[in-house]
Amino acid sequence: MKESFEFKKTDKTSSEAIIKNIDALCNYMDEVYRAGYYPKLTINRSWSEHNPVITGEFAKPNVYRWYLTRELKNLAEQGASITVSGEREKIPLDTPNLLDSLDEDEWDFTRKKLFLFRPERIDLSLDRLEHYTGTKSEDFQRFILFTNYDMHVEVFKQKFPDCICPSREGVQMPAYHHKMEDNRGVTLVNIGVGPSNAKTCTDHIAVLRPDVMIMVGHCGGLRNHQEIGDFVLASGYMRADHVLDDDLPLSVPVIPTYNLNFYLKTVLEQYNMTYRIGTVYTTANRNWEFAQKRTVQEIHMSRSIAIDMESATVAANGFRYRIPNATLLCVSDKPLHGKPKLSGAAQSFYQNSKEKHLEIVLDVIELVKKEYPGGLPNSSIRASNEPLMGGSGY
Repeated sequence: MKESFEFKKTDKTSSEAIIKNIDALCNYMDEVYRAGYYPKLTINRSWSEHNPVITGEFAKPNVYRWYLTRELKNLAEQGASITVSGEREKIPLDTPNLLDSLDEDEWDFTRKKLFLFRPERIDLSLDRLEHYTGTKSEDFQRFILFTNYDMHVEVFKQKFPDCICPSREGVQMPAYHHKMEDNRGVTLVNIGVGPSNAKTCTDHIAVLRPDVMIMVGHCGGLRNHQEIGDFVLASGYMRADHVLDDDLPLSVPVIPTYNLNFYLKTVLEQYNMTYRIGTVYTTANRNWEFAQKRTVQEIHMSRSIAIDMESATVAANGFRYRIPNATLLCVSDKPLHGKPKLSGAAQSFYQNSKEKHLEIVLDVIELVKKEYPGGLPNSSIRASNEPLMGGSGY
Protein backbone atom coordinates (compact mmCIF):
# COMPACT_ATOMS: atom_id res chain seq x y z
CA MET A 1 0.00 0.00 0.00
CA LYS A 2 1.34 3.42 -0.94
CA GLU A 3 -0.74 5.40 1.52
CA SER A 4 0.24 6.02 5.12
CA PHE A 5 -1.27 7.57 8.24
CA GLU A 6 0.78 9.96 10.37
CA PHE A 7 0.07 11.73 13.65
CA LYS A 8 2.15 14.12 15.72
CA LYS A 9 1.01 16.12 18.70
CA THR A 10 1.41 19.89 18.65
CA ASP A 11 1.16 22.41 21.48
CA LYS A 12 -2.47 22.96 20.55
CA THR A 13 -3.45 19.28 20.39
CA SER A 14 -6.02 18.46 23.06
CA SER A 15 -6.32 15.16 24.93
CA GLU A 16 -9.56 14.48 23.07
CA ALA A 17 -7.80 15.03 19.74
CA ILE A 18 -5.02 12.61 20.71
CA ILE A 19 -7.57 9.90 21.56
CA LYS A 20 -9.45 10.52 18.31
CA ASN A 21 -6.31 10.35 16.19
CA ILE A 22 -4.98 7.22 17.91
CA ASP A 23 -8.36 5.59 17.32
CA ALA A 24 -8.14 6.51 13.62
CA LEU A 25 -4.56 5.26 13.51
CA CYS A 26 -5.62 1.86 14.93
CA ASN A 27 -8.46 1.73 12.40
CA TYR A 28 -5.92 2.26 9.64
CA MET A 29 -3.70 -0.52 11.00
CA ASP A 30 -6.64 -2.90 10.77
CA GLU A 31 -7.43 -1.64 7.27
CA VAL A 32 -3.85 -2.29 6.13
CA TYR A 33 -3.96 -5.82 7.51
CA ARG A 34 -7.30 -6.62 5.88
CA ALA A 35 -5.88 -5.32 2.59
CA GLY A 36 -3.23 -8.04 2.71
CA TYR A 37 -0.27 -6.23 4.25
CA TYR A 38 1.44 -6.15 7.62
CA PRO A 39 0.82 -2.73 9.21
CA LYS A 40 4.16 -1.12 10.03
CA LEU A 41 4.54 1.38 12.84
CA THR A 42 7.36 3.93 12.72
CA ILE A 43 7.72 5.94 15.91
CA ASN A 44 10.08 8.89 16.21
CA ARG A 45 10.90 9.82 19.82
CA SER A 46 12.78 13.12 19.86
CA TRP A 47 13.65 12.69 23.52
CA SER A 48 15.68 9.52 22.93
CA GLU A 49 19.33 10.41 22.32
CA HIS A 50 20.54 6.95 21.33
CA ASN A 51 17.51 5.28 19.77
CA PRO A 52 14.99 7.89 18.51
CA VAL A 53 13.31 5.83 15.75
CA ILE A 54 11.73 2.47 16.54
CA THR A 55 9.79 0.36 14.06
CA GLY A 56 7.88 -2.87 13.88
CA GLU A 57 5.18 -4.75 12.00
CA PHE A 58 2.00 -6.34 13.31
CA ALA A 59 -0.63 -8.94 12.48
CA LYS A 60 -4.31 -8.93 13.45
CA PRO A 61 -4.00 -5.61 15.29
CA ASN A 62 -7.69 -5.54 16.15
CA VAL A 63 -7.24 -8.53 18.50
CA TYR A 64 -5.07 -6.57 20.95
CA ARG A 65 -6.29 -3.12 20.02
CA TRP A 66 -6.69 -2.17 23.70
CA TYR A 67 -2.92 -2.57 24.11
CA LEU A 68 -1.99 -0.67 20.95
CA THR A 69 -4.35 2.16 21.88
CA ARG A 70 -2.88 2.50 25.35
CA GLU A 71 0.76 2.36 24.31
CA LEU A 72 0.41 4.64 21.28
CA LYS A 73 -1.59 7.16 23.29
CA ASN A 74 1.19 7.28 25.89
CA LEU A 75 3.78 7.79 23.18
CA ALA A 76 1.74 10.51 21.47
CA GLU A 77 1.23 12.37 24.74
CA GLN A 78 5.02 12.44 25.21
CA GLY A 79 5.39 14.04 21.78
CA ALA A 80 6.31 11.09 19.58
CA SER A 81 5.35 11.18 15.91
CA ILE A 82 3.63 7.96 14.77
CA THR A 83 3.29 6.70 11.22
CA VAL A 84 1.43 3.63 9.94
CA SER A 85 2.21 2.19 6.53
CA GLY A 86 1.79 -1.11 4.70
CA GLU A 87 5.00 -2.07 2.92
CA ARG A 88 5.14 -5.87 3.07
CA GLU A 89 2.52 -8.37 1.94
CA LYS A 90 1.29 -10.91 4.46
CA ILE A 91 2.83 -14.38 4.34
CA PRO A 92 0.26 -17.23 4.28
CA LEU A 93 0.52 -19.51 7.30
CA ASP A 94 0.87 -22.57 5.05
CA THR A 95 3.97 -21.21 3.30
CA PRO A 96 7.18 -23.23 3.98
CA ASN A 97 9.38 -20.16 4.47
CA LEU A 98 7.10 -18.89 7.26
CA LEU A 99 9.33 -20.69 9.75
CA ASP A 100 12.27 -18.49 8.77
CA SER A 101 10.53 -15.62 10.58
CA LEU A 102 9.73 -17.60 13.75
CA ASP A 103 13.12 -18.85 14.92
CA GLU A 104 13.67 -17.47 18.44
CA ASP A 105 17.36 -18.32 18.19
CA GLU A 106 17.46 -15.18 16.04
CA TRP A 107 15.16 -13.26 18.39
CA ASP A 108 16.22 -9.82 19.53
CA PHE A 109 15.61 -9.59 23.29
CA THR A 110 16.44 -5.87 23.30
CA ARG A 111 13.46 -4.83 21.18
CA LYS A 112 10.97 -2.49 22.80
CA LYS A 113 7.96 -4.20 24.33
CA LEU A 114 5.61 -2.83 21.67
CA PHE A 115 7.63 -4.56 18.95
CA LEU A 116 8.63 -7.76 20.73
CA PHE A 117 7.14 -10.13 18.14
CA ARG A 118 7.31 -10.26 14.36
CA PRO A 119 3.94 -10.29 12.56
CA GLU A 120 4.39 -13.85 11.31
CA ARG A 121 4.76 -15.02 14.91
CA ILE A 122 1.71 -13.05 16.00
CA ASP A 123 -0.37 -14.51 13.17
CA LEU A 124 0.61 -18.10 13.88
CA SER A 125 0.34 -17.80 17.67
CA LEU A 126 -3.16 -16.36 17.51
CA ASP A 127 -4.23 -19.15 15.16
CA ARG A 128 -2.77 -21.80 17.47
CA LEU A 129 -4.27 -20.14 20.52
CA GLU A 130 -7.73 -20.51 19.01
CA HIS A 131 -6.97 -24.15 18.19
CA TYR A 132 -5.74 -25.04 21.68
CA THR A 133 -8.33 -23.10 23.69
CA GLY A 134 -11.43 -23.41 21.53
CA THR A 135 -12.14 -19.67 21.75
CA LYS A 136 -11.47 -16.65 19.55
CA SER A 137 -8.27 -14.74 20.18
CA GLU A 138 -10.17 -11.45 20.45
CA ASP A 139 -12.09 -12.86 23.43
CA PHE A 140 -8.96 -12.98 25.58
CA GLN A 141 -8.86 -10.38 28.33
CA ARG A 142 -5.84 -8.56 29.71
CA PHE A 143 -5.86 -10.46 33.05
CA ILE A 144 -4.96 -14.13 32.51
CA LEU A 145 -5.31 -16.92 35.09
CA PHE A 146 -3.92 -20.40 34.58
CA THR A 147 -5.21 -23.47 36.37
CA ASN A 148 -4.58 -27.17 36.08
CA TYR A 149 -7.93 -28.43 37.39
CA ASP A 150 -11.54 -28.36 36.19
CA MET A 151 -12.73 -27.35 39.66
CA HIS A 152 -11.53 -23.79 39.15
CA VAL A 153 -13.36 -23.73 35.84
CA GLU A 154 -16.56 -24.72 37.65
CA VAL A 155 -16.16 -21.88 40.13
CA PHE A 156 -15.33 -19.40 37.35
CA LYS A 157 -18.44 -20.36 35.41
CA GLN A 158 -20.61 -20.08 38.51
CA LYS A 159 -19.22 -16.64 39.27
CA PHE A 160 -19.47 -15.48 35.65
CA PRO A 161 -22.39 -17.42 34.12
CA ASP A 162 -22.25 -15.32 30.95
CA CYS A 163 -18.56 -16.05 30.28
CA ILE A 164 -17.43 -17.11 26.82
CA CYS A 165 -16.75 -20.87 26.75
CA PRO A 166 -15.00 -23.12 24.20
CA SER A 167 -16.97 -23.52 20.99
CA ARG A 168 -16.28 -27.23 20.79
CA GLU A 169 -15.57 -30.20 23.03
CA GLY A 170 -12.21 -31.84 23.57
CA VAL A 171 -9.87 -28.87 23.18
CA GLN A 172 -6.47 -29.30 24.77
CA MET A 173 -6.43 -26.15 26.96
CA PRO A 174 -9.99 -24.78 27.23
CA ALA A 175 -10.32 -21.04 27.93
CA TYR A 176 -13.14 -19.09 29.59
CA HIS A 177 -13.52 -15.34 29.27
CA HIS A 178 -15.37 -12.90 31.50
CA LYS A 179 -15.44 -10.08 28.99
CA MET A 180 -15.49 -6.41 29.91
CA GLU A 181 -15.11 -3.19 27.98
CA ASP A 182 -11.58 -2.45 26.80
CA ASN A 183 -10.62 -6.07 27.59
CA ARG A 184 -10.55 -5.30 31.33
CA GLY A 185 -12.09 -8.66 32.20
CA VAL A 186 -10.52 -11.96 33.23
CA THR A 187 -9.58 -15.04 31.23
CA LEU A 188 -9.13 -18.47 32.84
CA VAL A 189 -7.22 -21.15 30.91
CA ASN A 190 -7.11 -24.76 32.06
CA ILE A 191 -3.62 -25.65 30.85
CA GLY A 192 -3.80 -29.15 32.31
CA VAL A 193 -0.93 -30.81 34.11
CA GLY A 194 2.71 -30.34 33.20
CA PRO A 195 5.27 -27.75 32.09
CA SER A 196 5.00 -28.55 28.38
CA ASN A 197 1.43 -27.28 28.20
CA ALA A 198 2.37 -24.29 30.37
CA LYS A 199 5.09 -23.31 27.90
CA THR A 200 2.92 -23.87 24.86
CA CYS A 201 0.08 -21.74 26.16
CA THR A 202 2.22 -18.86 27.44
CA ASP A 203 4.27 -18.83 24.23
CA HIS A 204 1.11 -17.94 22.32
CA ILE A 205 -0.70 -15.81 24.90
CA ALA A 206 2.39 -13.58 25.11
CA VAL A 207 1.63 -12.00 21.72
CA LEU A 208 -1.57 -10.56 23.24
CA ARG A 209 0.58 -8.52 25.68
CA PRO A 210 -1.59 -9.22 28.77
CA ASP A 211 -1.24 -7.07 31.87
CA VAL A 212 -1.06 -10.03 34.25
CA MET A 213 -0.51 -13.80 34.29
CA ILE A 214 -1.18 -15.68 37.54
CA MET A 215 -0.82 -19.41 38.14
CA VAL A 216 -3.67 -20.66 40.34
CA GLY A 217 -2.83 -24.28 41.06
CA HIS A 218 -2.24 -26.94 43.66
CA CYS A 219 1.03 -28.20 45.05
CA GLY A 220 2.66 -30.64 47.38
CA GLY A 221 3.64 -29.07 50.69
CA LEU A 222 7.27 -29.81 51.64
CA ARG A 223 7.55 -28.44 55.19
CA ASN A 224 6.51 -29.88 58.55
CA HIS A 225 4.55 -26.81 59.52
CA GLN A 226 2.19 -26.84 56.59
CA GLU A 227 -1.28 -28.27 56.49
CA ILE A 228 -3.38 -29.40 53.58
CA GLY A 229 -5.38 -26.35 52.55
CA ASP A 230 -2.62 -23.84 53.36
CA PHE A 231 -1.58 -21.43 50.65
CA VAL A 232 1.86 -20.95 49.07
CA LEU A 233 2.94 -17.60 47.66
CA ALA A 234 5.98 -18.06 45.43
CA SER A 235 8.94 -15.73 46.00
CA GLY A 236 11.16 -17.66 43.58
CA TYR A 237 11.40 -20.88 41.62
CA MET A 238 13.58 -23.97 41.33
CA ARG A 239 13.37 -24.61 37.59
CA ALA A 240 13.60 -28.39 37.54
CA ASP A 241 11.09 -28.60 34.68
CA HIS A 242 13.88 -27.88 32.14
CA VAL A 243 11.52 -27.10 29.23
CA LEU A 244 12.92 -23.57 28.82
CA ASP A 245 16.58 -24.23 29.60
CA ASP A 246 17.62 -23.65 25.97
CA ASP A 247 15.70 -20.36 25.83
CA LEU A 248 16.45 -18.93 29.28
CA PRO A 249 19.60 -20.17 31.06
CA LEU A 250 19.17 -21.43 34.61
CA SER A 251 21.70 -18.79 35.68
CA VAL A 252 19.06 -16.09 35.02
CA PRO A 253 17.09 -15.39 38.23
CA VAL A 254 13.31 -15.53 37.81
CA ILE A 255 11.07 -14.07 40.49
CA PRO A 256 7.38 -13.05 40.62
CA THR A 257 6.31 -9.46 40.12
CA TYR A 258 6.61 -7.63 43.44
CA ASN A 259 3.35 -5.66 43.13
CA LEU A 260 1.34 -8.81 42.46
CA ASN A 261 2.90 -10.60 45.40
CA PHE A 262 2.20 -7.61 47.63
CA TYR A 263 -1.47 -7.63 46.67
CA LEU A 264 -1.71 -11.42 47.02
CA LYS A 265 -0.22 -11.19 50.51
CA THR A 266 -2.62 -8.36 51.39
CA VAL A 267 -5.71 -10.30 50.32
CA LEU A 268 -4.55 -13.54 51.98
CA GLU A 269 -4.26 -11.65 55.26
CA GLN A 270 -7.63 -9.95 54.76
CA TYR A 271 -9.19 -13.40 54.48
CA ASN A 272 -7.13 -14.58 57.48
CA MET A 273 -5.69 -17.44 55.43
CA THR A 274 -2.67 -19.48 56.47
CA TYR A 275 0.15 -19.19 53.95
CA ARG A 276 3.91 -19.36 53.49
CA ILE A 277 6.17 -17.41 51.16
CA GLY A 278 9.10 -19.20 49.57
CA THR A 279 10.57 -21.13 46.65
CA VAL A 280 8.39 -23.37 44.51
CA TYR A 281 10.11 -26.42 43.01
CA THR A 282 8.69 -27.13 39.54
CA THR A 283 9.33 -30.56 38.04
CA ALA A 284 8.45 -32.23 34.74
CA ASN A 285 8.24 -35.62 36.45
CA ARG A 286 4.74 -36.34 37.76
CA ASN A 287 6.13 -39.39 39.56
CA TRP A 288 9.10 -37.62 41.12
CA GLU A 289 8.54 -39.65 44.28
CA PHE A 290 9.97 -42.61 42.37
CA ALA A 291 13.30 -40.73 42.19
CA GLN A 292 13.00 -39.41 45.72
CA LYS A 293 16.65 -39.33 46.76
CA ARG A 294 17.76 -37.10 43.89
CA THR A 295 14.70 -34.85 44.01
CA VAL A 296 14.65 -34.40 47.76
CA GLN A 297 18.32 -33.42 47.73
CA GLU A 298 17.51 -30.60 45.29
CA ILE A 299 14.48 -29.61 47.37
CA HIS A 300 16.64 -29.28 50.47
CA MET A 301 19.35 -27.34 48.64
CA SER A 302 16.83 -24.89 47.19
CA ARG A 303 14.89 -24.66 50.49
CA SER A 304 11.70 -25.11 48.52
CA ILE A 305 8.42 -25.06 50.41
CA ALA A 306 6.21 -26.58 47.69
CA ILE A 307 6.42 -28.71 44.56
CA ASP A 308 4.33 -28.45 41.39
CA MET A 309 4.61 -28.89 37.61
CA GLU A 310 3.75 -25.52 36.04
CA SER A 311 4.62 -22.46 38.13
CA ALA A 312 8.27 -21.97 37.19
CA THR A 313 7.43 -22.48 33.52
CA VAL A 314 4.78 -19.77 33.53
CA ALA A 315 7.11 -17.45 35.47
CA ALA A 316 10.07 -18.06 33.15
CA ASN A 317 8.01 -17.27 30.07
CA GLY A 318 6.59 -14.24 31.85
CA PHE A 319 10.15 -13.05 32.35
CA ARG A 320 11.15 -13.78 28.74
CA TYR A 321 8.18 -11.98 27.28
CA ARG A 322 8.09 -9.19 29.90
CA ILE A 323 4.65 -9.96 31.35
CA PRO A 324 3.98 -9.33 35.06
CA ASN A 325 3.31 -12.67 36.73
CA ALA A 326 2.84 -14.41 40.07
CA THR A 327 1.91 -17.76 41.61
CA LEU A 328 -0.63 -18.65 44.29
CA LEU A 329 -0.83 -22.36 45.10
CA CYS A 330 -2.83 -24.37 47.61
CA VAL A 331 -1.34 -27.38 49.40
CA SER A 332 -3.25 -30.49 48.33
CA ASP A 333 -0.91 -33.14 49.74
CA LYS A 334 2.30 -33.61 51.74
CA PRO A 335 4.15 -36.39 49.95
CA LEU A 336 7.20 -36.31 52.26
CA HIS A 337 5.09 -36.52 55.42
CA GLY A 338 2.89 -39.55 54.85
CA LYS A 339 0.11 -37.60 53.14
CA PRO A 340 0.41 -38.41 49.41
CA LYS A 341 -2.26 -37.33 46.96
CA LEU A 342 -4.86 -40.09 47.24
CA SER A 343 -8.15 -39.96 45.40
CA GLY A 344 -10.61 -39.73 48.29
CA ALA A 345 -8.74 -37.14 50.35
CA ALA A 346 -7.92 -35.12 47.23
CA GLN A 347 -11.55 -34.82 46.17
CA SER A 348 -12.56 -33.65 49.65
CA PHE A 349 -9.78 -31.05 49.65
CA TYR A 350 -10.73 -29.74 46.23
CA GLN A 351 -14.34 -29.13 47.23
CA ASN A 352 -13.24 -27.20 50.33
CA SER A 353 -10.60 -25.02 48.65
CA LYS A 354 -11.71 -24.16 45.15
CA GLU A 355 -14.00 -21.17 45.81
CA LYS A 356 -11.68 -19.31 48.17
CA HIS A 357 -8.62 -19.88 45.99
CA LEU A 358 -10.15 -18.25 42.92
CA GLU A 359 -11.85 -15.53 44.96
CA ILE A 360 -8.51 -14.38 46.41
CA VAL A 361 -6.94 -13.99 42.98
CA LEU A 362 -9.96 -12.19 41.53
CA ASP A 363 -9.79 -9.74 44.43
CA VAL A 364 -6.14 -9.11 43.61
CA ILE A 365 -7.02 -8.34 40.00
CA GLU A 366 -9.54 -5.75 41.19
CA LEU A 367 -6.79 -4.11 43.25
CA VAL A 368 -4.50 -4.02 40.21
CA LYS A 369 -7.23 -2.44 38.08
CA LYS A 370 -7.82 0.22 40.70
CA GLU A 371 -4.18 1.06 41.44
CA TYR A 372 -2.69 0.61 37.95
CA PRO A 373 -5.33 1.26 35.27
CA GLY A 374 -2.52 1.82 32.77
CA GLY A 375 -0.88 -1.54 33.51
CA LEU A 376 1.55 -2.67 36.20
CA PRO A 377 5.04 -1.12 36.21
CA ASN A 378 7.40 -3.51 34.46
CA SER A 379 10.77 -1.81 34.68
CA SER A 380 12.22 -4.95 36.27
CA ILE A 381 11.45 -6.99 33.13
CA ARG A 382 12.39 -4.51 30.41
CA ALA A 383 14.83 -5.24 27.65
CA SER A 384 18.33 -6.12 28.82
CA ASN A 385 19.93 -3.01 27.29
CA GLU A 386 17.60 -0.40 28.81
CA PRO A 387 19.01 0.11 32.33
CA LEU A 388 22.49 0.97 31.05
CA MET A 389 21.17 3.17 28.26
CA GLY A 390 18.75 5.02 30.52
CA GLY A 391 15.80 4.33 28.23
CA SER A 392 12.14 4.76 29.16
CA GLY A 393 9.47 2.08 28.91
CA TYR A 394 8.97 3.08 25.32
